[in-house]
Amino acid sequence: MGEKYVETVLGRAKASELGITLTHEHLALDFDKFYVPAPQLLEEFVGDKINLKNVGVLKQYPYSSRYNVRFNDADSASAILEDVRFYKKSGGGTIVENTSHGIKRDLPLMQRASRESGIHVIAGTGHYVALTQDASALAATEEQMYNLMSQELTVGCEGCPSVKAGFVGEVGSAWPIEDFERRAIRATAQVQEQLRCPVSFHPGRDPAAPFEIMRIYLEAGGNASKAVMSHLDRTLLRNEDLLEFAQLGSYCQHDLFGVECSYYQLHTPTDMPSDAQRIDRMGLLKDEGKLASILMSHDIHTKHRLMSFGGHGYAHIVNNVLPKMLLKGFTQREIDTITIGNPKAWLSFD
Repeated sequence: MGEKYVETVLGRAKASELGITLTHEHLALDFDKFYVPAPQLLEEFVGDKINLKNVGVLKQYPYSSRYNVRFNDADSASAILEDVRFYKKSGGGTIVENTSHGIKRDLPLMQRASRESGIHVIAGTGHYVALTQDASALAATEEQMYNLMSQELTVGCEGCPSVKAGFVGEVGSAWPIEDFERRAIRATAQVQEQLRCPVSFHPGRDPAAPFEIMRIYLEAGGNASKAVMSHLDRTLLRNEDLLEFAQLGSYCQHDLFGVECSYYQLHTPTDMPSDAQRIDRMGLLKDEGKLASILMSHDIHTKHRLMSFGGHGYAHIVNNVLPKMLLKGFTQREIDTITIGNPKAWLSFD
């Protein structure tokens, strides 16, 4: 058996060379459909640009600025390239770019970021939530979805045939899960079974959503050990639910590190945890023998989270969270398992 490899936007790379890996990030996407009007009192602070006067407001109401959610313009690209270079300088090795069909991935920008920074970038395929799809995509059959994903994983991507996708994701669903999204999950399972590829899911904002996604995926033939369930830090808020879900065998990803807000606009009943609470939840999984299932990332998808706009940037976990993990009882070996070993196992092809 040959050495394990991954597919990056610049071609095949040895899995052993990935280094510290952020498993759920975005370098560009179209998030306009998730704009939420600001509270009337704060409307004056969410204008065209981001500055010292309004960045604090945007950290609480990030989706109330059309400029902030426009994560695919020239201002975003410039800030992202600078941020990614700093991530590399901080010791980062790889970014898994989770922008899928429906939210407009930018493969040339991924290639540029990889070349200019020296980090590996791995592109996804598949479909985001039904809300973001056009009529043609919404009418797609499971077979058509399967064919698109298989083509992009084995031959080349639409619009950029020199790039192969390295995983399926993020495969998005709302709650309740819509028919289009169920087809996408089943097609993902069929591709995974055929190609043995890694996959990543975006669940709706309800504790039942991750369980239902895994039920559909497993019944359609998908392998739990190659699947990531994203956003558990805003979805499974009770420890008992997290531990129950971990028994299903997928990776349990906490990927909103750096997000600490009092009022979560996309699901107001949710009490968004702090980074310290995220670390404690990963510690709970570790103590229950689930170290090999833990992944972590930031899910950066708005301008205000980039360093050029006053945010924490892609190096936040490396520079700020990992030292805190050592203080909270993780060993360096355990941290290396979470940030290097587990991503390598998830992303690898034989």
